[in-house]
Amino acid sequence: MSLQSQLAKSEINMLYRSCAGFLLGLVAAASFAQAPTGSKASLSAIDAALAAERYPGDREQDARRKAREVLTFLEIGPGQQALDFYSGPGYYSELMSRVVGPTGGVFVYNNELYAQAAHHDLMKRFGRGRLPNAKLLRESSNYLKLQAESLDRVIFVLVYHDLYWTPRGSPDTMGDAQKVLGILRNALRPGGLVVVVDHVANETPRENLVAVANRTHRIDPRAVRFDFEQAGFEFAGESDVLKNQADPHTTSVFDTSVRNRTDQFIYKFRKP
Repeated sequence: MSLQSQLAKSEINMLYRSCAGFLLGLVAAASFAQAPTGSKASLSAIDAALAAERYPGDREQDARRKAREVLTFLEIGPGQQALDFYSGPGYYSELMSRVVGPTGGVFVYNNELYAQAAHHDLMKRFGRGRLPNAKLLRESSNYLKLQAESLDRVIFVLVYHDLYWTPRGSPDTMGDAQKVLGILRNALRPGGLVVVVDHVANETPRENLVAVANRTHRIDPRAVRFDFEQAGFEFAGESDVLKNQADPHTTSVFDTSVRNRTDQFIYKFRKP
C-alpha cells in the first residue's frame, strides 16, 4: 500500500548478517532454494513465522492479507535469499525473515519516499538486532544495486502499480518498469520466483497506465504480465485467494467503500 501521505526523515541503519551465518546460508540455499510449493519444510517454516512473537498490529492483518496463502504461493522456504520490494513498514519482510531463518536472508527495500514514510516502523521492527538476517536497502528504484544471481525470491505487495505512479511534485513516475525488472532478473538465480500482489484495474491501454495509477492506485493485471514477459520472465501461475467480485475496479483503493476490500490479483513469474 502506498505510504506517500506520511512524512519523516532520518538515515536508516544497515543490518548485516554475521560471517558465520552467511557461510551457512551458502550451504543451505543449495538445499532449499527450489523447495516446491507446499513442501513440508516451507509450510512448517511459514506456520512458525505466523505463530512467532510479532510486531504490534501485524497479527491482526494476517487473515485479511491471506499471508499464509501468499507466502506458500511464493514457495519461500528456509535458507533462501529474498527481497521485499517497496516493503513499507515491513509486514512481509518480517515474515519472510522468519521463514528463511538464520541460514537465509531478506533485503528490505524502499526508495527514498517509502523509507521516509515508514521510518519509525522500520527502526522499531528491525532495530537492535531484532531480525538479524534482514538488511535494509534504500536506493532509487531504477538504480537498485543487487549482486547477480544472489536472490531466490522477490515479492511486490500492493506496490507494483507505484512504478507507474507519479508522486506529488515529481516530474516522473516512481520507477521504470523495464529497468526495475531488468535489475531483478539479473539478481535472481535461474528458477528464481517473483510474486506480484496488486489491486485490479479494468483493462487499460498502456498509454493510460500512469493516469489510472495516479487516480486509483491500481493496475491492469494484463499490463503486469506483459511487463514481466517482455523482461524475459515466464508466467508461472496465479492465485485467486484475494479476489473480490464486488469491487468495481474504478474507485481509488483509499476510498472507504473499498479500502482493505479491493479485488486483488496474485501473479507468479519465474526466471528461466
